Amino acid sequence: MGNTEKKIEVAVYDQEYIPYIVKLGRITNLIGVLLAFTPALVLTFIYNIKPSFSVVLAGFVMQASVSGIFWFVEPISYFPVLGIPATYMAFLSGNIGNLRLPASVAAQEAANVKPGTEQGTIIATLGVAISIIVNIVMLTVGVILGASVLSKLPKGVIAALNNILPALFGAMLGQQFSHNPKIGTVAVILASSMIALNKFGFLSFLPGYPVYAVIIVSVFGSILIGKKLNKDKFVE
Repeated sequence: MGNTEKKIEVAVYDQEYIPYIVKLGRITNLIGVLLAFTPALVLTFIYNIKPSFSVVLAGFVMQASVSGIFWFVEPISYFPVLGIPATYMAFLSGNIGNLRLPASVAAQEAANVKPGTEQGTIIATLGVAISIIVNIVMLTVGVILGASVLSKLPKGVIAALNNILPALFGAMLGQQFSHNPKIGTVAVILASSMIALNKFGFLSFLPGYPVYAVIIVSVFGSILIGKKLNKDKFVE
């Protein structure tokens, strides 16, 4: 491909494709937010079930203390792999860490493209789109046949299914580790150290359940050190 054709493709990507995706992504995600509140609105205005503001606030604080850190960590940490279009799709469809992100990584690996590039973003979008389609089909089958099938499986098989998610994350770590072993080593050391500190109570001085500190240090520490290594050309 010549330089002229490549410049044209980049211009189309930056000036037409991404602005259109941002506009559509905002609309669809806002619609998703409204739909998510539909059950609460039905209970409030149709069935006249109206909890007091203090009860709602208490529930919000309890939920935010557990998952609030993910509101910031997930978009920042997932974005380099997903790109703009797949980020909108992933956060609208859910199951990001255990389905959308692995599908994106696998698609980019199969297509031999780098995350963060225009090509990587397009491939990530295709990977996430396919994962959503497969997810809907499998969920439909699972809803219809899931209980009857699971009831016939041996207990050992059902127990083994609990290891699917750790195995999935381990496979993703191994795949990325092979590309950047130094950054991978940093991430493993940071995460292992923080988990150990939390397990033995060294983070108990922090308010709430301090697992958020483990996530913050592991994610942002790996990003900062990885950026430093890349800047100093310690990794390729």
